[in-house]
Amino acid sequence: MKKILLAALFAASALPTFAADKELLNASYDIARELFVQYNALYQKEHPDVKITQSHAGSSKQANAILQGLKADVVTFNQVTDIDVLAQKGKLLPENWRERLPHHSSPYYSTTAFLVRKGNPKQIENWGDLVKDGVEIVLANPKTSGNGRYAYLGALGYAQDAFKSEAEQHDFLKNVLGHVKVFDTGGRGATTSFVERKIGDVLITFESEVHGIRQEYGADNYDVVIPKVSILAEFPVAWLDKNTEAKGTTDTAKNYLEYLYSEPAQRLLAENHYRVRDEKVAAAFKDRFPELKLKTIEDISGSWDKAMKEHFASGALLDQLQKR
Repeated sequence: MKKILLAALFAASALPTFAADKELLNASYDIARELFVQYNALYQKEHPDVKITQSHAGSSKQANAILQGLKADVVTFNQVTDIDVLAQKGKLLPENWRERLPHHSSPYYSTTAFLVRKGNPKQIENWGDLVKDGVEIVLANPKTSGNGRYAYLGALGYAQDAFKSEAEQHDFLKNVLGHVKVFDTGGRGATTSFVERKIGDVLITFESEVHGIRQEYGADNYDVVIPKVSILAEFPVAWLDKNTEAKGTTDTAKNYLEYLYSEPAQRLLAENHYRVRDEKVAAAFKDRFPELKLKTIEDISGSWDKAMKEHFASGALLDQLQKR
């Protein structure tokens, strides 16, 4: 009996050793570092057996890294097409991935905003002010960054309202691009250029990022400008079936993303200046987010596929405008 009891006690004490903890790799966009440090800590309070590793870069660079072998379990990107390429080219998840989670697999969203020097010395209030004489813009490169693509398309959305002809709209875009002092590969690089290297008069980036900069570097140094018309920037998420099935992490990866829709996570997102889907949380934080007209990618360009082909592919409009 004593031997049986000792054996049972040994078996019970040994269980944690054999029950391997789950480990997830989250490949995310460039400026989401601080957000996911906080989110992972929140998630791990309820799931202490899950270890989460982060990887951050421009959204398109991350997609390319995954296609080249980065074994991410989940992606939390800022553009649909960067996940589509993982489905279509990499065959890492089904092409209907947007239907697997609520709100087209976008648990939160944002828009494009401007960060200017304190006092707004160049009087930048809207997209049209970006082309004033002497204004220098800092922007993530639309070729490598979803952040940069949203900025480009936000400017196009404004131009479509302001100018009747396509030629005038393209001239405005060309003028905006001509005022860009620095094209960084990602949103965080653009922030570094504007804040630490003191380049430019205005940084065009996500609304969440401009508020984060003011919190970190001092509200007395910068002003936030929210254009009256801007673009809806959705933040799609997905688990990569091929990778999670190979690693045995599918259920954990799915749960990790589903938790983004929970009230505690939605509150955390709103505290980080992201606009959220939960109506109760959104109402509690409504004073933080000014009302504006948000144009969708469908409004501006028909679809992301069309936008990528017509504006961002090699030799497309972006390249043409920069060569003129």
